[in-house]
Amino acid sequence: MKNKSLVSINDYSKEEILHILKIANEFENSKIQPLLRDKVIASLFFEPSTRTRLSFETAINRLGARVIGFSDSSSSSTTKGETLKDTIKMVSNYADLIVMRHPLEGSARFASEQSSVPIINAGDGANQHPTQTLLDLYSIQKTQGTLENLIIFMVGDLKYGRTVHSLLMAMSHFNPTFYFVAPQELRMPKEYRLFLENKNISCFEQTEMVNLEKADILYMTRVQKERFSDLIEYERVKNAYILRNNMLDSTKETLRVLHPLPRVNEINIDVDSNPKAYYFKQAENGVYVRMAIIATIMGIK
Repeated sequence: MKNKSLVSINDYSKEEILHILKIANEFENSKIQPLLRDKVIASLFFEPSTRTRLSFETAINRLGARVIGFSDSSSSSTTKGETLKDTIKMVSNYADLIVMRHPLEGSARFASEQSSVPIINAGDGANQHPTQTLLDLYSIQKTQGTLENLIIFMVGDLKYGRTVHSLLMAMSHFNPTFYFVAPQELRMPKEYRLFLENKNISCFEQTEMVNLEKADILYMTRVQKERFSDLIEYERVKNAYILRNNMLDSTKETLRVLHPLPRVNEINIDVDSNPKAYYFKQAENGVYVRMAIIATIMGIK
């Protein structure tokens, strides 16, 4: 894993995933470990971000490294017409590792082929978000005590939602059962359903938020306005599912509600005080997981 880019969750084996989760737990128990004092890490966010960017930069600071980069592509030379290839080749001269978010699918893989240092994909369009997946796995493992044989409901934008695409592939190592809850316009893409079929993993599709009493994990997602080219379609589906506190009454005591955030109105604020709501702690877990990923790629752990 040393000096190895993380572009897709498929870049990591089951054993490597479990190793990252183990190291993340060590960092949660000891939050400041300045192991990378002599390193420089570039944070290149060509697309807006709050949690991912800040948790990466928190992780980098807690590891003792320096951060360079930008949080708004309008402040970079891309506004002058510089290509992604040239940006990556230039920045890889300055940094020991690059964390990159970009709106175009496949951009992270392309960047990893141009860079002389490892690339961590912090999200490339509707494609993948592997570090979010690893913090989701860490959150699931912490709350359920296992990753094996769980029933996972994924609700909302399953067409454009890169977090659910990556999580689905990662959980395929652990014999899950999936329930996909989405309107027809936003159902899970066929390639991911075929992926599960080829691995003999059960999945059920429904358009209503029913059968929640079966769930171990309820994974809510935002309908992403920025992914729609047709705003009329967005307006039609944006409020398709809203989780309210009373909808959790008949669910398992061990159920946990996850959400990659930001939320709009798909989780009512009355859910926040329910002990089954885990999304804010889930976001905190991102710091420990990203510390583990960085330390592992840099060969420290």
